[in-house]
Amino acid sequence: MKEIHVDSKIENIPEVMDFVRAELEALGCSEQVKAQFKMAVDELFGNICLYAYGEGTGPVTVSVGLEGDPPAAVVAFCDSGSPYNPLEADLPDIGLDIEDRPVGGLGIFLIREMMDSMSYEYKDGCNVLKLTRLNG
Repeated sequence: MKEIHVDSKIENIPEVMDFVRAELEALGCSEQVKAQFKMAVDELFGNICLYAYGEGTGPVTVSVGLEGDPPAAVVAFCDSGSPYNPLEADLPDIGLDIEDRPVGGLGIFLIREMMDSMSYEYKDGCNVLKLTRLNG
């Protein structure tokens, strides 16, 4: 897996997205898969920037590669901010009218719908969130 190391700053989103797109392109991923990861990277890296380190910033590693058989594209985020498992967050009630829904949670919900799998672990002082998507 190839990695990029950046600070958790919103202004680094374009650099991270360019890195992920270039690596997915090199892996031969479809336009659909690249578009889905683009949305996911924007949402998840943005959440790390806004929430992982409180008012400060900290290091983030984003990894891209292939895993499994058949090979699936994997994008993983690792930060040493406060432990937080986004997969345990309450899912939004999408049956409610938009004005009746509480703010938050829709981005993670949409990413979960697009990816084949998502996993989270807190390991060696790091939040590790892994997204997996078959090419197709």
